Amino acid sequence: MADKMPKESDAPFATRIDPVKENLSNEHKYFMRQVELEQWKKNTQKLKGRNIVTGLAIGALVLGIYGYTFFSVSQERIMDELDQEAKRARMQGPKTGAN
Repeated sequence: MADKMPKESDAPFATRIDPVKENLSNEHKYFMRQVELEQWKKNTQKLKGRNIVTGLAIGALVLGIYGYTFFSVSQERIMDELDQEAKRARMQGPKTGAN
């Protein structure tokens, strides 16, 4: 009988038990399931908020990279236009022995 007593715990509210070893009634098992379900609900609300924040951060990073890519490509077109203008200026300039 002494080995069936739950060990004392440092927890302020409850002691840990092994439901397989303990002889629990169906009411106790049902209550334990309900408590675990409530704990899961509480924890999933926290995780849901964190997941939303993480998703928004990743989305912002992706949009930032995407926008920067378009910006840099548009800058390359400007550089191409400048190169073409420089070629035209060289072609229209006076011809010397160095050209």
